[in-house]
Amino acid sequence: MDRKVAPSRWSSGAKVAGAVAAAVCILLAAIEIFVSSGVQTLRMPAAQVSFATVEQGIFHDLIPLRASVVPRETLYVDAVDGGRVDRVLVEAGDMVQQGQPIIELSNTNLALSVIQQESQLNQAISQLQQNEIALEQNKLSNERALAEVEYGLVRLKRSGARRDNLVSRGLESAEQRDVIADELAYYQHLMPIQTDSNQRQASLRERLLPDIHRQLAILRGNLDVVHRTLDGLIVRAPVSGRVTAIDLKVGEHKDAGQRLAEVTPPNGMKLSADIDEFYLARVRLGQQANIDLHGKPVKVTVKRIYPQVHDGRFRVDFAFGESTPADLVAGETAQGRLQLGDDSPARIVPAGPFLERTGGDWIFVVAADGKSAERRQIKVGRRTVEQLEITSGLAVGERVMISDYAALDKAGRVVLTH
Repeated sequence: MDRKVAPSRWSSGAKVAGAVAAAVCILLAAIEIFVSSGVQTLRMPAAQVSFATVEQGIFHDLIPLRASVVPRETLYVDAVDGGRVDRVLVEAGDMVQQGQPIIELSNTNLALSVIQQESQLNQAISQLQQNEIALEQNKLSNERALAEVEYGLVRLKRSGARRDNLVSRGLESAEQRDVIADELAYYQHLMPIQTDSNQRQASLRERLLPDIHRQLAILRGNLDVVHRTLDGLIVRAPVSGRVTAIDLKVGEHKDAGQRLAEVTPPNGMKLSADIDEFYLARVRLGQQANIDLHGKPVKVTVKRIYPQVHDGRFRVDFAFGESTPADLVAGETAQGRLQLGDDSPARIVPAGPFLERTGGDWIFVVAADGKSAERRQIKVGRRTVEQLEITSGLAVGERVMISDYAALDKAGRVVLTH
């Protein structure tokens, strides 16, 4: 009689173990990176790799440029005290004359502050003027007092002489003569006192008046500044030229120091380009560049270098040589090359994506049979976007990998598969 036989647990486990072993084998076969003799190796298809040969040639010390045409000079118009935009009198592209109103602002708080400051300055000016008037009045009083003493001396001397004559003839008493004599003595004693007082008052006045005049001049200057504060709410063109930027809406508020507009005087154009920060130490004033402008080669010179680095680049301004082309339009771009140094013989390798990973410190050198490549330390001298000058580590005729080294940072050897 037939009976059902239960499946063996061992046979099921063997099948599972076999499946796992097969998966492990497949996984190990799929792993490309492995350790052989202490060197990390990576298998890569040769078709995915870019190669180059080390050559002895001429190193062209040039870097490409993408320059923009910009005005040679631009003046920025900023809000001095800020306020509400009441009127915008010009638009971008309009020609303006120096001093022409272009924007009108209003500021109630500023107006109240100006009124208060003006009142305080006027009070201070009035007080100083009163002090000056008091000094002048004191001078007149002193001169009048001295004149009265001098007049009294003259009058009493004449009267005393007449009294002496009358007394000697018995026509007047000696007592009346003595009264005149006593009054004359009093005026004679008063004369030097009044003279000395006048001199001291005059000396004091000579010291105070210049200070008063100087303070008056300062206060009047401050008053002019206060008046001009309100005048600053009417923004005027700083120079004659074209308004290249203005974006204001009536009713919006602008704080002090905020940009209101830009005015470009008719001083011609220049070229400006952003260059990789790697070349910052090698760019110098006076270096020449060739620019293709409107289909014609134009020579320009490095005129100004801005050392501030933004997003890995710095800015350079170029000036035209003999004359600025007349048909330049602000904003247009031009291609060119900047000559950093003279052309010279050197061992050369084309620049490639590998530089982003290695920085020029190492490279993979292809074996003679072409089946593998070994990592090697090198030294790079000058570089451009097209060429690298090799100073050590490579020999002429050797082949190297110049493609991207993604996932090769830790690899020491690459097996090239076909």
